[in-house]
Amino acid sequence: MTKIWQTASTKLDPLVEWYTVGNDYILDKRLLPFDIEASLAHAKALAKLKIITPAELKKLSAGLREILKLNEAGKFVIKLEDEDCHTAIENYLIAKLGPLGKKIHTGRSRNDQVLVATRLYGRKKIKQISHELVRLEKVFLAMAKKYEFLPMPGYTHTRRAMPSSIGLWAAAYLEELIDDHLLLESAYRLNDQNPLGAAAGYGVTLALDRKLTTKLMKFKRTQVNSLYAVNSRGKTESYILAVCTQIMITLGRLANEMIWFTTPEFNFFDLPWKFTTGSSIMPQKRNPDVFEIMRSNVNVIVGLQTQVKDICKNLISGYNRDTQLTKEPLIKGLGITRRSLEVAVLVMAGITPKKQVLLKSLTPEMFANNEANRLVMQGVPFRDAYQQVKENLHKLKVPDPVKAIKEVVSLGGPGNLALNSYKLSKEL
Repeated sequence: MTKIWQTASTKLDPLVEWYTVGNDYILDKRLLPFDIEASLAHAKALAKLKIITPAELKKLSAGLREILKLNEAGKFVIKLEDEDCHTAIENYLIAKLGPLGKKIHTGRSRNDQVLVATRLYGRKKIKQISHELVRLEKVFLAMAKKYEFLPMPGYTHTRRAMPSSIGLWAAAYLEELIDDHLLLESAYRLNDQNPLGAAAGYGVTLALDRKLTTKLMKFKRTQVNSLYAVNSRGKTESYILAVCTQIMITLGRLANEMIWFTTPEFNFFDLPWKFTTGSSIMPQKRNPDVFEIMRSNVNVIVGLQTQVKDICKNLISGYNRDTQLTKEPLIKGLGITRRSLEVAVLVMAGITPKKQVLLKSLTPEMFANNEANRLVMQGVPFRDAYQQVKENLHKLKVPDPVKAIKEVVSLGGPGNLALNSYKLSKEL
């Protein structure tokens, strides 16, 4: 017998089995190490209640670690008929340890098993995303400092508007990423709570030490209400993906701008060939596919978040099998977000602004507001100064662009903005 709920008189139709299991047994290869971690903690809680002896705890722990080693070596197989990693682990322990293996599920449901494994998995992946965010922040900090006063056009309505700088542009992305980091920290805190002990949502009649398992798995706190622990499945995943969406929105804007700014028409940045792909028909083409895929992945993440929210909305309290389908979008969303950040770090660190092109891109009319403000300082009311400049746009000339940018005192200097923003990041 492979299914932990199955008896000799209950046999599942093969088509129903295939349909309900789906690809869960494949996805669970990612969750298996975390289920092992939770099972080791649970075994210690059972030993504290004297449900298992110290000797039995030692045997169970050794068996669980053996599964972990087999999995790392690619030798532990989760079959469709197992349904998930939890059953596969228990079957292995029973085959190896006999009746002792049957004790590991005491005081647990697969509900809190998958919950705690997903929380542990999510915690690790959020930390990895946090690491990549810091790396990308450093790239933009370096760019903001190095090119603090290198001029570039500022755009509104997708039209050249006012003189700006690479420093301001880079510092804007730095500050946006820091805000994304704050959101990620909130998702980490929401996820960082131990649901183990909630069982099927209604607890168990065993005095399991939930504080012990929380400490062993290094969770920040214990999720108190057993029913809400089960109900929170899907909501937690949805919020994590919502934060991934915010990060990807930042990367999507960056990708879109870099697609345009590296075209021959703009030519603001040099995009090295090693970051581009070729055409199957046109020998001369080099394409910014990396940015196009990044831009498109924003929509993928939005879709994954919507998928999880739609699955979980309006469900009644307690476990519903619907929430099984939140696992894949969470795993996929966290993976796409992390990889997108890794790629952004790699490519943006290798991109160089083209100084002469940027300087030539600052046309006289872009300094109209500068001229209007000069008249204001001479006592002319702003609206009159506005009209005077508008009527004489053809007479405007390009001043020293670096000096003009430095005169925009309300920015505090793009470099200062970058440094102040990075101080906030370090506080995280």
